[in-house]
Amino acid sequence: MSKLLPSLLSPRLRNISAVVCRNYLKRYVITSPAFDSDESRKVEDFGTYNVILPEEPFVWGVSHITQRPVPSHIVRPKYAVQHDPSMSSETDHEKQYAGDGRITLGSIEEKRLREAATLAKNVRRYAGSLVQPGVTTNLIDAAIHDFIIAHQAYPSPLLYKGFPRSCCTSVNNVVSHGIPDDRPLEDGDIVNIDVTVYLDGYHGDTSSTFLVGDVDEPGRDLVQMTNAALEAGINACGPGRPFNSIGKAIYEVVRNTRHSVCPAFAGHGIGTVFHRPPWIYHTLNEEPGVMLPGHCFTIEPSLVQGSNPSVWIFPDGWTASTENCARSAQAEHMILITETGIDVLTQ
Repeated sequence: MSKLLPSLLSPRLRNISAVVCRNYLKRYVITSPAFDSDESRKVEDFGTYNVILPEEPFVWGVSHITQRPVPSHIVRPKYAVQHDPSMSSETDHEKQYAGDGRITLGSIEEKRLREAATLAKNVRRYAGSLVQPGVTTNLIDAAIHDFIIAHQAYPSPLLYKGFPRSCCTSVNNVVSHGIPDDRPLEDGDIVNIDVTVYLDGYHGDTSSTFLVGDVDEPGRDLVQMTNAALEAGINACGPGRPFNSIGKAIYEVVRNTRHSVCPAFAGHGIGTVFHRPPWIYHTLNEEPGVMLPGHCFTIEPSLVQGSNPSVWIFPDGWTASTENCARSAQAEHMILITETGIDVLTQ
């Protein structure tokens, strides 16, 4: 589950109108002339798919969504204990940070971290096996929830800052933090499923974008390029290497393609805390610091079709869509820095 960088949200969302020809599942976008004459009547075609828009009439927030129950014997992270609202602010989450987040290699810390990552990997694979036309993301969420509970773990997204479901499902133009719902997946969709588990005091986090049925070539290219960007970021890792080399490596892979990297979401340190430093930026950046043995973090680039990676947030307060309704894909792994190299814990 990616870290949202609020300062990078687009201020333009109220000036964009999406025109969707649903009968043909064709996506077109028209930019309002009243907003930007230079982009007036600009039409882009990124393939054939159904655009995801918030249902009308709008329902603000997520208080109307009933959370799935978790047995009392399952150990919960602090933010989910009695769902204390005070734990939902960024400030209170930052108070959990201690030290530089590194674990002691060869210790019980590493063992538990690896076990959480392995479970997350297995949940991701299980989730992928459920993806097919006609299945709702709500049913996928329910199955994932039960799978995680059956393995004596807690689904980390549930109640994190009030998030109402046990995983994130982001379809087509949704970049990140999509809330599972009752819309059936359709032939030609792409869907990212982002899963995180909390097992024995440690979080494991991973995601993948899956093809639903027969996806058009632009959609397949987007998913393939996203996986290539993740691999490039991973290959930039190692003890003593700067964190900002990850963004540079991803930039070099994506720069000459028809895709762009969304800067609104970052990877993050992970372990006993869900999101913490080091922050991993997937674009060119000057973030200080170097990777040291014991650092564990996620790399999770979100790629968008075209050159406009701006996003806006649905009325639910979570779902982040591309501003122009272009499709997006994301892929994520957990990286552990060792004395001699790296281990990709969720691969």
